[in-house]
Amino acid sequence: MRWFLVILMSLSLALSVQGQNVKAQEEKRARLEREIEILDRQLSENASKSSSMLSNLTLIRKKVSNRKALVSESERQVRQYSDQIYLKQRSSNRKQARIDTLSQHYSKLVLSAYKNRDARLWYMYMLASDNLGQAFRRMAYFKNLSSQMNQEARRIKEAKLELEKEKEELQVLKKEAESVKAVRTAELKKLQGEEKQSDKIVRQLQSNRKKYQSQLAAKKRQVDALNREIERLVSSAMGGSSSKTSSGKTEYDRKLAAEFSRNKGNLPWPADGPVVDKFGQKYHPVYKNLKLPPNNGVDIALAKGSKVRAVFDGVVKQIVVMPGYNKCILVQHGNYFTFYCKLGSTSVKAGDKIKTGDLLGTVDVINDQILLHFQVWQGNKPQNPEHWLR
Repeated sequence: MRWFLVILMSLSLALSVQGQNVKAQEEKRARLEREIEILDRQLSENASKSSSMLSNLTLIRKKVSNRKALVSESERQVRQYSDQIYLKQRSSNRKQARIDTLSQHYSKLVLSAYKNRDARLWYMYMLASDNLGQAFRRMAYFKNLSSQMNQEARRIKEAKLELEKEKEELQVLKKEAESVKAVRTAELKKLQGEEKQSDKIVRQLQSNRKKYQSQLAAKKRQVDALNREIERLVSSAMGGSSSKTSSGKTEYDRKLAAEFSRNKGNLPWPADGPVVDKFGQKYHPVYKNLKLPPNNGVDIALAKGSKVRAVFDGVVKQIVVMPGYNKCILVQHGNYFTFYCKLGSTSVKAGDKIKTGDLLGTVDVINDQILLHFQVWQGNKPQNPEHWLR
């Protein structure tokens, strides 16, 4: 009984985990498809604009990355269906073998009953008994023969019903597997087209190196100006409170910083979209020996007019306008700071206390791009936002 309970609990746990895995896989696929839709929209709007060539390459490469993830997901599903079909087919074969065995046994019982079908033979067989005990045993044999025939007939019927059900389930699995294979084929075809599109943009960039180098130089000046301004704002915020204790922090700041730190890796994203430019120093995707301006945050591609929300409780310290970044909001969380740039409109003002998820503003279209630039700082050091967000 104890072993039975252990097995039952193990099966229940396995089914629960499988259900959770399926849900996570469905959520992953939905997220990837949603991100591709956002990227498609921006690429479509920028198709005829040569000034957007480099940003288009960034978008298309992120799209290719997402598409590869979708193809991998489809291939995993195909393998999963193949395993399920194999196991279901084996189970069906075992059930068919059981039906064959039961049918053979039933045939023998029927044959035996046929041979003894004449009631006079039964009576003579009974009367020929040596003693009363033998007579009862022979009577029990005939009764048992009839009972066995009924039981075997019932078992065969039940086994056939189980087999039919399993065959139906097998057909459903095969149809679902074919559907997933069709999706994978379509995704592979789209992927090939997107990779060709990426190669085309690379060739165009290679033929116009001088033009794009001047654009990169302008971009670097904007990035440098933004980073200097953030450093200035952070330094000002760190030393600007008049009600501080001797340690240099208010009690509110300390509690907020501790809470922010405890939530590392679990902060909500400020907006829902794919990260197209990650944190850190990178090289140009085409001119391999050319360093791109370092990114102290992440750039998130968004749909037009997308809302941007606070990732944690805090105080709005400043709202500034920067070339190439439009409106930027600095939010303080004790000795941590979050910075939200490329906004077209803002819903807060300096001094406002905000909560996690509060609306800060909406994203703007800048240089044919719809991106949120987001940074996280600890004191005067920029952090990789993806290490803080869930």
